[in-house]
Amino acid sequence: MTHYFSSDFKLGILGGGQLGKMLLYDTRKFDIQTFVMDANAEAPSRLACNHFEVGSLMDYDKVMAFGKKVDLLTFEIESVSVKALEDLEALGKKVYPSAATLQKIQNKAVQKKFYASSHIPTADFKIFPDLKSLRKAVSDKKISLPFVWKSSTGGYDGKGVSVIKSEKHLSQLPDVECIAEDLVDFKTEIAVIVARSVSGEIKTYPVVEMEFHPEANQVEYVLCPARIDEDLANKARELAHLVSSKFEHVGLLAIEMFVTQSNEILVNEVAPRPHNSGHFSIEGSFTNQFEQHLRAIMDLPLGSTESKTNSVMVNLVGDENHTGDVIYEGIDEILAMPGVTPHIYGKRETRPFRKMGHVNIIHSELSEARILATKVKSKIKVISKTS
Repeated sequence: MTHYFSSDFKLGILGGGQLGKMLLYDTRKFDIQTFVMDANAEAPSRLACNHFEVGSLMDYDKVMAFGKKVDLLTFEIESVSVKALEDLEALGKKVYPSAATLQKIQNKAVQKKFYASSHIPTADFKIFPDLKSLRKAVSDKKISLPFVWKSSTGGYDGKGVSVIKSEKHLSQLPDVECIAEDLVDFKTEIAVIVARSVSGEIKTYPVVEMEFHPEANQVEYVLCPARIDEDLANKARELAHLVSSKFEHVGLLAIEMFVTQSNEILVNEVAPRPHNSGHFSIEGSFTNQFEQHLRAIMDLPLGSTESKTNSVMVNLVGDENHTGDVIYEGIDEILAMPGVTPHIYGKRETRPFRKMGHVNIIHSELSEARILATKVKSKIKVISKTS
């Protein structure tokens, strides 16, 4: 067995955002030596790792040089040079999730084709190399409005996704490779996080329900467990298990799904890393998602995914009218509420709808946690010193 704890073992993390920062809480708990690289010199992870360096994750040479310094490499964001990861693996470096897994997920068009070839249920779609070919397909009535437009690469937190309701909306889109996807008439959006270790041990977390902010197209609340019946929840976890085995990932895979009006479950998209839909686990689960990711990539026994109690997560995003040095107005009021824990990501500057933190609310009754979540949302405001 590799000696990970209080040793010379070096874990490399590509990306130093809030997910990396939260992953580092658990490397600190286990006393694992960490190296982090991020393009931003002020990245939230810089304070918690043993060694921090600045470099673009899409820069082949930077990723190669960084990877050679460590024994095991993981990432907290998908925008990483896959070619560098492939070449590091060829040199015998351990990279989890693998370059092959990331290659199938990084580009959404490739990801959608993978679902189709793997017989994984997903919304019907067509892929277009550029905006011109999409516009032609719409004018030729080969695509019916409305539909969901997704950029093949670079989309996150509601960016790179639009519902196209009329032809005039097309003129606002960037000229990039894209997907036109059928608009799914869904009842609920749910997610399942799957952990898969190097040895192939697999565990799924309970199904969570996601409530979206209508304007920002971002998740506003995550409820665990989802308010769906047990048969449907079991079906979602079984589908997540299948998706995990098809991707052959190591580490965490967050799988976002739609529940249709007829109780069909469709896979929307996946992320091969800790995910916003798993933050409830920090206070709510026996093993939080970040510790589980470490256990999986280091081939340690996976921890229990059971919930200690019910939980609701509230995302803290920048107020739409504020840009500048951040102030968390009302945070003392929410700290006075029982079962309420804020997590602040360490970004000094707020911008409209920027993810700045989250708040976990735990309660023995899910309905009570959801009521508390609304109160939390009304009390705390992410604003700037000068609007």
